[in-house]
Amino acid sequence: MQAIEAIKLIVGLGEPLTGRLLYFDALKMTFREFAVRRDPHCPVCGDSPTITEPIDYEAFCQARGAAPAQTIPAISVQDLKEKLQDNKVLVLDVREPFEHDIARIEGSLLVPLGELSSHINEIPRDKEIVVMCKSGTRSAKATEFLRQQGVQNVYNLEGGINAWAEKIDPEMARY
Repeated sequence: MQAIEAIKLIVGLGEPLTGRLLYFDALKMTFREFAVRRDPHCPVCGDSPTITEPIDYEAFCQARGAAPAQTIPAISVQDLKEKLQDNKVLVLDVREPFEHDIARIEGSLLVPLGELSSHINEIPRDKEIVVMCKSGTRSAKATEFLRQQGVQNVYNLEGGINAWAEKIDPEMARY
């Protein structure tokens, strides 16, 4: 029904639900319609809108995830590259398997974030660990979790696989 409403608005046909709310009760299989008054203070459609265009979703999500990363030990992709050459580090990839299939750092250990707590005993504690994800948000959470579990030598990869592809391996697939 939402798709049909969008099409009606785009092509200018029919009577859209503008100013009305359609309520569906699945248990009773009934519909009700309510009139909705326009809010003159609405930040999107009010008299003085402050939201006039869509936000940059990727930047918004990274900005929200970046705050905790300031207190979490982090490592740059350049530093990780050097450590990998000396074979002094384990890269723990907390992305999902389909993401790992698209792009990965060779030799990384894949343990999706949602499964990390059940695989905590498989994480070696005698090696430096760099946790990575797509952009650094999930890996920051994983790094924080590992530190809470007593894993001390663990770092978040700043910018994740996106930064690796941009600065280290431009031939790597991006998604």
